[in-house]
Amino acid sequence: MGTLELGLLYLGVTLILLFSGMPIAFALGASALGFMYFFMPPMNLEMLAETLYGELDNFTLLTIPLFIIMGAAIGKTRAAVDLYESAYRWMHKMPGSLGVANVIGCTVFAALCGSSPATCAAIGGMGIPEMRKRGYSDALATGLIAAGGTLGILIPPSITLIIYGLITEQSIGKLFLAGIIPGLLLAFCFAAYVVYRASKDIRLANEALASGKGEAAIAPVAEHYSWRERFEVLPRLLPFVILIAIIMYAMYGGIGTPSEIAGIGAFGAMVLVALVYKCYRWMDVRAIFLGTAKESCMIMMIIAMAFLFTYVMSYLRITQSAAEWLSALEMSKWAYLFWVNVLLLVLGCFLPPVAIILMVTPVILPGIIANGFDPIWFGIVLTVNMELGLITPPVGLNLFVIKGISPDIKNREILRGVVPFIWIMIAFIALLAVFPGIVTYLPNKIGM
Repeated sequence: MGTLELGLLYLGVTLILLFSGMPIAFALGASALGFMYFFMPPMNLEMLAETLYGELDNFTLLTIPLFIIMGAAIGKTRAAVDLYESAYRWMHKMPGSLGVANVIGCTVFAALCGSSPATCAAIGGMGIPEMRKRGYSDALATGLIAAGGTLGILIPPSITLIIYGLITEQSIGKLFLAGIIPGLLLAFCFAAYVVYRASKDIRLANEALASGKGEAAIAPVAEHYSWRERFEVLPRLLPFVILIAIIMYAMYGGIGTPSEIAGIGAFGAMVLVALVYKCYRWMDVRAIFLGTAKESCMIMMIIAMAFLFTYVMSYLRITQSAAEWLSALEMSKWAYLFWVNVLLLVLGCFLPPVAIILMVTPVILPGIIANGFDPIWFGIVLTVNMELGLITPPVGLNLFVIKGISPDIKNREILRGVVPFIWIMIAFIALLAVFPGIVTYLPNKIGM
């Protein structure tokens, strides 16, 4: 059997196992073990434990559970409520102020958490009911939270960027720096769209009211807060700002490695929730550590099995042959980038970000580098593609989170709500391709 046929068979078996509902780690591991048994010398099976241990014996992997602890500590308290309330009180005079406040809440929570589903659940649990109560359509309320939640894997610290850095042997510090401006710019695009939609809804409502059909449209309703009410929420926001500032200064000031900075963040988050939110009882701490252990074990299992999966691909020369074939295709570098993005978009409809990065990156990255693209820049483009996958059916994880938060909202309304944000993110990928300096400015400026 030739390498091409072997590669297609390997991919086909893996996809069948993944689509069967089997957990990702077990699907990747079962496929890899099967091909090791039939197509590789028995010695490789005998060295399986040593191979897995060697791949996981990486100090940088410690960043994953530590940043998860940080996110879990913030997510188990009223932190999201305070972020949300502070942002809304300061933005309430703007059209669509409540929606913009949700975007700001998602942005700040993403910088503290690093997980899109956690960001989506924490902010959406309050934001969606409040927006619906104040006249926002079900589609806009759910679409905004689903899209805003995706910022969790782009704005550092990001588990997705950590995994990409480990797989590609790129600097995680540079990747975190590269994600700051795109993350903030994408959040601004989301907020701008909300302001546009809210202004449009207000105009339609006024026109309907003038024509005697006042109930034909509902404009988002805003409340009013005095300066005293605005300032009184800032003390609860200050600890989060300090924690983010400490992490950013330690990371980009060269004080420590990503693993050490993650330790600072985890410790700081635990101290913060203990002092500010009185979250020091055993039951509270136990919930934080138990949630961290479950999520960390899941991610580590996926990483271990993905390493095994890519090891088999490399041993059977599937990866090398695929990379050579892609590089030999007679197409411009922009055509190559276009089809890579199409591939990532399609895969994102069915697979979670971690699985896509671990399975696909070893194949497409050589072609990306051969065509002259910066691997740090591509890491951000890849992450935005993964954000798209979180809100595209049928397996968009954030869509399931939104449905869990608001089970009374119909699926078609949720899907209708995310469509504008999907187009915004596709246009944003094109923007990053035309102006790569958006991504590379900070890494080059700070020179990590």
